[in-house]
Amino acid sequence: MAGRFAPSPSGDLHVGNLRTALLAWLFARSSGRRFVLRVEDLDRVAAGAEQSQLDDLRALGIDWDGPVLRQSECGGRHDLAIGQLVEQGRTFECFCTRREILEAPSAPHLPPGAYPGTCRDLTEAERAVRRAERPPALRLRADVTEWTVHDVLHGDFTGAVDDLVLRRGDGVVAYNLAVVVDDAAQDVDQVVRGDDLLTSAPRQAHLASLLGLPQPEYAHVPLALNADGRRLAKRDGAVTRIDLETLGVDVLAMILDSLHLPGPDATAALRAFDPSALPRSAWIVIPPTRGAPPAGR
Repeated sequence: MAGRFAPSPSGDLHVGNLRTALLAWLFARSSGRRFVLRVEDLDRVAAGAEQSQLDDLRALGIDWDGPVLRQSECGGRHDLAIGQLVEQGRTFECFCTRREILEAPSAPHLPPGAYPGTCRDLTEAERAVRRAERPPALRLRADVTEWTVHDVLHGDFTGAVDDLVLRRGDGVVAYNLAVVVDDAAQDVDQVVRGDDLLTSAPRQAHLASLLGLPQPEYAHVPLALNADGRRLAKRDGAVTRIDLETLGVDVLAMILDSLHLPGPDATAALRAFDPSALPRSAWIVIPPTRGAPPAGR
């Protein structure tokens, strides 16, 4: 079995991304699991980003087992999974734009912005009219409204399940379908990622159950935030490994300090790693200026 890190090659990783990668590695290695790497390149791909990200991981002492998997190379198994759901009658065409979904009133059991079921029960004649206007997305016809997953840090978590997109109108496989199928294909039974994705876990676990795939153990870890309490981003200053090292910052030491783990390297941190002792609050990162140490709390 395995843990994983699955970045999108849309640009350089910042220290928050690297912290999550290190945590995923620590969780996997400390539990005797393999650690695999997947590049989720179905959407935006920046030239050179994949190699830069791999270099960042290696620089922190993060290694992985087997070759790097690229999601764009897995279309065959994505198609098979979608075909399985279509054959089971668990899908429907949807013609709604993102704006229409956001502006539509949500069902009482769903959070704001969730799909309200607009196209669920269209007649074939109505679908034909809508197809002439725009190509449809393909959605899951969910048969539950909520699902419960177990998270190592959050305990049992029950979240809403809606009719999630399986394939977008432009023909690209949707993230929720791809991540479920690819995790199973890589024998990933432990998913460590940012806690902003906790609410996505129930819908993904439900989808896995429909496909007859095992549901992983989850650990949703605190995010890195900027001084204003917003998600850390490259626009916040020197937050990438290269930028920080240029200012003389030991990036691994900075991350380990935020996790209350010893150095001087990832191997030493692994020996001391205890998931129950991890900080549970967000990591506030204040990027350094030249000659000043980085701040974090």
